[in-house]
Amino acid sequence: MDETKDNGWGPLSALPGNPLIWVLILGELFVFTALFAFYGGARAAEPQIFQASQRMLDPLAGGINTMVLLTSGLFAALAIEALARDEVSLCRRWLTSAIGLGSVFCAVKIWEYWDKISQGLMPDTNTFFTYYYMLTGFHFIHVVVGLVLLALVLRFTSMENVETAAAFWHMVDLIWIFLYPLLYLLR
Repeated sequence: MDETKDNGWGPLSALPGNPLIWVLILGELFVFTALFAFYGGARAAEPQIFQASQRMLDPLAGGINTMVLLTSGLFAALAIEALARDEVSLCRRWLTSAIGLGSVFCAVKIWEYWDKISQGLMPDTNTFFTYYYMLTGFHFIHVVVGLVLLALVLRFTSMENVETAAAFWHMVDLIWIFLYPLLYLLR
């Protein structure tokens, strides 16, 4: 291991990016895991409401957002590879592409919210929609934070910064990989 990178973080120093991002990511994953567990308990208590409400979601919109986020995650990984080859300009193009797709995700999600709200499906409609808005809204906030981080590393481009932002962005991807089937597909 490169001793200059250790900085007293021990095993965390071997992870890409700033070690503090991994502490944050672990904490966020615990929070989402708890929310998923509460969702599961509520679903078990009201299976008919959850099944009927799930049918009101658009799995195609969720599927499009899944492909958009996964592709943006690929672009973030390609940015790291480009920077490792000292291709800063290419790194920034990949980051810009990741930001663009992250913005598409936000646009699709806002359209979904608008569609549900225009149908009168609000967070207080029933337990399913409370969880739908809470889970996707909390995830949406993380997407926006990830977009800000990616935009910041466009300006402050270093390997540690790009790896840190990409690690957070991949966490956003990972959470959506669980959210999409949980909310849109599993019956």
